[in-house]
Amino acid sequence: MHNIVDTLFQALWDNYLEVTPSAVKVHELLGSTQQNDVINDHIALRTFNHEKVGLEKLAAHFLAVGYKECGEYHFEAKKLYAKHYEHTDPTKPKVFISELLVEKCSQALQSVINKMVDEIDEAAITADNFLYSGTHWQVSHDTYQALLAESEYAAWMAAWGYRANHFTVSINYLSNFTTITDVNQNLKDAGFELNSAGGEVKGSPEVLLEQSSTLADHHSVLFSDGEFKIPSCFYEFALRYAKPDGELYTGFVAASADKIFESTNAR
Repeated sequence: MHNIVDTLFQALWDNYLEVTPSAVKVHELLGSTQQNDVINDHIALRTFNHEKVGLEKLAAHFLAVGYKECGEYHFEAKKLYAKHYEHTDPTKPKVFISELLVEKCSQALQSVINKMVDEIDEAAITADNFLYSGTHWQVSHDTYQALLAESEYAAWMAAWGYRANHFTVSINYLSNFTTITDVNQNLKDAGFELNSAGGEVKGSPEVLLEQSSTLADHHSVLFSDGEFKIPSCFYEFALRYAKPDGELYTGFVAASADKIFESTNAR
């Protein structure tokens, strides 16, 4: 089972690197040359609350390899709902899956999303590679821009489809850094731009989780009307604190996650 989990995350990682080349530089900056201490805290995936491809359809791939549902989150302003999953082996990465509540969006957006989902072959959804299969449709750059005006989340999905939206360095395991501010400063000194929505550090020791993230790389997408560079994926950094029982907090903080979503905003 563990090998299956590792193989899945390796495939997700390889797919993520294709559009997030800066992640390699992050590893070089933060990792120790003596030990492989860049440990993945969690990944995040996006989808639509459409019956065909809802959150549960993505979660099924993880439940099948030993994950269990652990928490749910609501993002009213962004019209999103999410759950997170943890493996029975706590050393395996956590998984955060969100979905856009399509019925809360405009008729125009609903029409575009429904058309995209219609293009997906039912068999593809249960295929082993679905979580990193990208887009199953093609949209124009004009359509992307129209979606972007209403929902950055919908536009990102239209352009990138099914893939890890981000990976997350666990600061708890780094040997060269102990605080999130040191990690952030090191990234900025190396020329990385950080997501400053709600402050560079989201969360606090009081809520048992501190998070920060780079702004998404820009990568080319071949739309139906040409090739354009747009925000792709980003890298997150998480420092977890111990609960009163001494165990590290393993959940997520909705107020912080709300701002992390903005790492893929256009700039």
